[in-house]
Amino acid sequence: MSLLHVRSSADSKDDCERPISTIVFIIAMDAEALPILKRFNLAEDSTFFPGLPWIRYHGFYKDLQLNVIWPGKDLVLGVNNIGTIPAALVTCASVQALKPDLIINAGTAGGYMSKGANMEDVFLVSSVAFHHRRIPLPGRDLYGVGRRQSFSTPVLSAKLQLKDGVLSTGDSFDICPPDDAFIAANNANLVDMEGAAVAYVAGLLNIPSIFLKVVSNAVDGGKPSVEEFHQNLAAATSTLDRTVAEVVDFISGKSLSELSVSETFSLGSTRSS
Repeated sequence: MSLLHVRSSADSKDDCERPISTIVFIIAMDAEALPILKRFNLAEDSTFFPGLPWIRYHGFYKDLQLNVIWPGKDLVLGVNNIGTIPAALVTCASVQALKPDLIINAGTAGGYMSKGANMEDVFLVSSVAFHHRRIPLPGRDLYGVGRRQSFSTPVLSAKLQLKDGVLSTGDSFDICPPDDAFIAANNANLVDMEGAAVAYVAGLLNIPSIFLKVVSNAVDGGKPSVEEFHQNLAAATSTLDRTVAEVVDFISGKSLSELSVSETFSLGSTRSS
């Protein structure tokens, strides 16, 4: 008997036609999550992941069950569990437990101003990849990059006037020259520390996933990124909160197919495999 329940393509086809009912938000930091928890009055369930620091917040809004999953804080150091490992683990555990219709990875990101990513811009990511998994061996180089398409939602993007972004993920806050080369090769204008890990798990378990990112610091702006990140975090998370509210309102009552089909697109051409 398999320990993992992977949704089949037949299940996915049926799920596309019925209204979305369960959403899992994967949010890396408490500062990003807190405004959203307050807005939707979500209740904490600290026993959902027994023995682990991960925390589920949950509640209902209109016809949607909302679940915000935060990886919590390191049990020794007391800092946010950020990075690809916590993101992948909580995503997998959450999907297995909650069997959501949709995963939304919402958070802040560094942006390349030279590529049109300015402070507090809001992006709906079209594709994600890694920039820190450098494996210069035949075939394994592409595995390392791990490029994946997000669930295509042209209707949502157009309605809320969200910018299109390409996200590159790594486990370090700073960007070294080899990272820069991979980010350029990925054609990315955004960088974060969890998106591609969430996409990897969502792809394995066949759950549609979208990535909502607000620029909190300019990677190429000439200022120290850490300092700029702290200065702009409150404004960026406020923008994220408002945008998440708009996204949830728009999704309510709609099916996945209604999000992915517009006048010029068909479900078959827009939905990622």
